[in-house]
Amino acid sequence: MHEAYRARGRQVSPSLIGRDDLLALSARRLREAADGHGHLLFLAGEAGIGKTRLLHEVLARTTGPAYVAGAFPGDAEVAGGLLTDLAVELRAAGEPGATDAGERIAERLRRRDEDGDALQRRRTLAADLADAVAGLAAPGGPLVVVALEDLHWADDLTLDVLERVARRLAGVPLLLVCTYRSDELFPGAPIRRLRARLLNQRLAEEARLARLGPDGTAAMLAAITGDTPAADAVAAVHGRSDGIPLHVEEFAAALGALPGVPLPDLALPETLADAVRARAEALPETARRVAGAAAVIGRDFGLDLLAAVVGEEPADLDEALRELRDRFFIEPAGDGDAFDFRHALIRDALYADLAPLRRRDLHRRAAEAGAAHGLDEACVSDHFERAQRPADAHRHAVAAGRVAACMSANREAVDLFRRAQRTMPSATPDEERARLLADLAESLAATDDNRAAEAAYAQAIATLQRAGRRDLAARLAPPLVAVRHLLGAALPERAATLQAALGDAADDADRAAIEDALAAAYMLDRRLDESLRHDPTGATLGAVLVFAGRMEDGWRVLGDATRAAERAGREAEAARGYRMIGTSASVLVEYDLAAHWLRAGIAYAERTERFNDRNYMTAHLGHVRWATGHLDEAETLARQSRADGEGGVTTLITALHVLGFVALSRGDLTAARTHLGDALAHAERMAEVQRLSPALWGLAELALLEDDPATAIALVERGSAVSAAVRDAAYLYPHVVTGVRAYLAAGDPDGAAGWLARVSPLLRERAIPGTLPALDHAAGLLHLRSGQTGRARQCLERAQAGWRERHRAWEGAQVAGDLARCARRSRRLSLPPSPLSPRELEVARLIAGGLTNRQIGTALHITPKTVAAHVEHILGKLEVRSRAQVAAWVTAL
Repeated sequence: MHEAYRARGRQVSPSLIGRDDLLALSARRLREAADGHGHLLFLAGEAGIGKTRLLHEVLARTTGPAYVAGAFPGDAEVAGGLLTDLAVELRAAGEPGATDAGERIAERLRRRDEDGDALQRRRTLAADLADAVAGLAAPGGPLVVVALEDLHWADDLTLDVLERVARRLAGVPLLLVCTYRSDELFPGAPIRRLRARLLNQRLAEEARLARLGPDGTAAMLAAITGDTPAADAVAAVHGRSDGIPLHVEEFAAALGALPGVPLPDLALPETLADAVRARAEALPETARRVAGAAAVIGRDFGLDLLAAVVGEEPADLDEALRELRDRFFIEPAGDGDAFDFRHALIRDALYADLAPLRRRDLHRRAAEAGAAHGLDEACVSDHFERAQRPADAHRHAVAAGRVAACMSANREAVDLFRRAQRTMPSATPDEERARLLADLAESLAATDDNRAAEAAYAQAIATLQRAGRRDLAARLAPPLVAVRHLLGAALPERAATLQAALGDAADDADRAAIEDALAAAYMLDRRLDESLRHDPTGATLGAVLVFAGRMEDGWRVLGDATRAAERAGREAEAARGYRMIGTSASVLVEYDLAAHWLRAGIAYAERTERFNDRNYMTAHLGHVRWATGHLDEAETLARQSRADGEGGVTTLITALHVLGFVALSRGDLTAARTHLGDALAHAERMAEVQRLSPALWGLAELALLEDDPATAIALVERGSAVSAAVRDAAYLYPHVVTGVRAYLAAGDPDGAAGWLARVSPLLRERAIPGTLPALDHAAGLLHLRSGQTGRARQCLERAQAGWRERHRAWEGAQVAGDLARCARRSRRLSLPPSPLSPRELEVARLIAGGLTNRQIGTALHITPKTVAAHVEHILGKLEVRSRAQVAAWVTAL
């Protein structure tokens, strides 16, 4: 380094370069927050781009209290790690409100709830923490700024709390400013998902920091050196630094880029790490040792912990810290008894430069000292693993993982349990190995990594069976089967697993849990008798009753059980009840009931954060909205559930059904084939009637629209066989009318009559009200084909009344066309439904051709306004709600 430059002792640019627009934005947000309109501002950019420097400039412009906390590498394994740092900052502020909030956060993170299930405990914990953070600012009070740095390293609990606080900012004078690395937004990263949600819902705003151009690099060098640097030095530094401010500063420090210094005389570092090492080589030996130890500790390092790790005399340690601070390697943090590196990249460079054995020894010291100083178990386990002390790493990782799982910090728990697996001593007993695998599997399932959860459960069961503990292995069968169901495993496979476990169960509680799982498995496939035989607690009784046709009793049982579970705080049971009522009503053509319970269930699942239940009910609500003719809303709900329903194949299949049906209703046969074909491919692996039958029916209707009755016949016959195998009527009924149409289209009226004779008994046996209009509709088609228009009209009018009562739009549009054909054949054109005038019939045919109002007006030489009036009349006369239904009526006509 040039001696004149070293003498100045300056490395950091004294002024902020090239960020005037972002400073202006932050000033506006500060003013708005001070006026009571809180805000969340994200500062994003790659490592070294100057996010922290910009944040400090923002904080310097606020007149109220400001509190800063940051995440560190490894915090992703520590539930609430960043919040713990915030609590320290608040308590150190010395202000009553802040101190109280800091105490509340720290106490809540320490306290372990016992009430409710794991998800309920996690939600309560996150809500309490959000209350403490949001409570820092009161409506009408002074502006408060909370800054959270490096969210890309933050744990799930912290991100959850941040999202909750963001939803409460509208009426309080609180500005949240958060930084994260934009180059860390890889797929699957929690910060990526949080960012997308908050930005899409307009709950946050993102400001991105760009790299400096050559002029910006020159301005920064001038600010650092106090004079205009040589042009070749500017070009060299800009070329090597890529305009990243931290790199510019480090290269400037390494080069001594001063006026008049010829660039060829300087040794230009190749990388930022080289530049940091070049500066570190000029440090006194003690300062270098302290810097290396601090880099190993990895997060902000308190004096006591650092002293225990480095083993230096207090005077020597103080001198080393002063040297590192003056040379801009570190800076004070917290209350002054702690320090952190000026940037994580500087810490990374110093850590990488440590000799391997020296690094290992420092990790050992950090682990031992950290355990003695109360460092988090997760951090201690990490240090022990890096010190190659696997047994110690394993012990601390298991403890930390179970604490994280208890807090429903499942992503953190997965990482810790994985470390515990890596470091597990070879002599670990099989039961302990299996327990760790089961813990891992439970956390994996909670994060929707169902494939990995299945593997972990299966391995745990095999380990216990090998150890002769088949009774303990049996306890894991229900969660294993639940995961396999989400992955698409067929009923015979799942039932066999549970039956085998039933024989191994050692006590009544285990047997009851397995029987409940069997009852649920059979119920999902609508095998009602088998479900009742395996239902010791009555958990599936209500669903069995409604699908058996005992509607009043079934809805009462389901409703009472769901309300009782909600009142008692049994969230999983209550969510399951909402799901069971809403989805069953959706299938059983009780659409008003379905919409009520599904909307209530979605809201309940949202409140209790049972997102798998929410996503599945959202998909079924999409089915209800399609069935009642609300195509746009149905598509939105299906796409939403498909996007949000990570890890759940049942949600995916239902969403694909809805998207396929919507495409059919709009006449988009290509999209319908894609969606329904995908749904069938997934459903065939599960072999459940509720997954298979809707896709088969939709594809049969598609085949009819494509004038392929043979394929339609094959599909409805398959649908009938699937329902017959489990004595199902709820999924069979749509096939009834479609099958009659298919046989008639194939020129086989006897086949149509035979088809109706074969499928009618099951519908009459179950007598589910919403399915019975299909029998009148199908009979009306047969009478119409044989020329018995009077009997046809009677059947079709009863069917029309039934479909109308149930708000079933698809068959409702079809029966309107069927009645029109019946009227034509009997030459009674004035019979209902209200016949269209010749001009209205022309308009309807053009609607069926896919023309817009403007295009229809051009074709008929009338104005679009007149076309719109005709469309209104057509919808009213046909008693339908959409152009797609008009098109279906025309097609039938």
